[in-house]
Amino acid sequence: MIDTLEIKNLHVEIEGKPILRGVNLTLRRGETHALMGPNGSGKSTLGLVIMGHPNYDVTEGEILLNGENVLEMEADERARAGIFMAFQRPVAVPGVKLADFLRHATTNVRNPDRKEGEDLIPMREFRTELKEKMSQLKMDTEFARRYVNDGFSGGEMKRAEILQLAMLQPKFAILDETDSGLDADAVRLASQSIAEIGGDGMGLLIITHHDKLLEHNPPQYTHVILGGKIVETGGPELAAELYSNGYERIRRDYPESAQANDTIDVDDTSPVAAN
Repeated sequence: MIDTLEIKNLHVEIEGKPILRGVNLTLRRGETHALMGPNGSGKSTLGLVIMGHPNYDVTEGEILLNGENVLEMEADERARAGIFMAFQRPVAVPGVKLADFLRHATTNVRNPDRKEGEDLIPMREFRTELKEKMSQLKMDTEFARRYVNDGFSGGEMKRAEILQLAMLQPKFAILDETDSGLDADAVRLASQSIAEIGGDGMGLLIITHHDKLLEHNPPQYTHVILGGKIVETGGPELAAELYSNGYERIRRDYPESAQANDTIDVDDTSPVAAN
């Protein structure tokens, strides 16, 4: 059986304000999907809700992982079950080395029934694997000695997220604007790295405004979200069209969703409710 993540008629509010208005999307392991849309359309909200952010209220609909109700799981249970999110604005964790963070996270994901205090992955085994992944991603091993995202540049934060993805090897990965704030060379490197570590072994939902991150990760499906609903689905050619021409045609073809999008005023700069 192919692992499947299903989003059915998902309605979401924040502080009583509707953000998602009936999202339907099915992602299978081994597939790459792109999710594109203008600011305020609900892109990042969808990812955060899948991961269990507590500030969002699901008022209707389901999120199912192989038929199991994800909405009944705590955020850590969702991660242990094989769902990962690379955040648009990763949080710094001063005092915690990236290597130590990755050792704990990798242990918990690979041993989902592990109790606090039980043994971690043996250090020698972990170090060997970490060095292999960092070599694959062309990263200096000294990078792992730094505190998580503390003083990192935007590009370093995104590379740290990709390293987490490489170590955790989830069933499904949501990449929220991993290209944000990166120059062209950094985006190309990120695109190559994601393709190398993703392959056929995970399902990717790439949230992006651009098509450059998709250069090495061509999506089987490109979804356009507007006003909290997926209004159109196509292939990689749709992503290229949106990157080149913007959303004027989409707004014209779906006026009701365009009007709804204009009523969503959640602050895009907020780490709690970025869209």
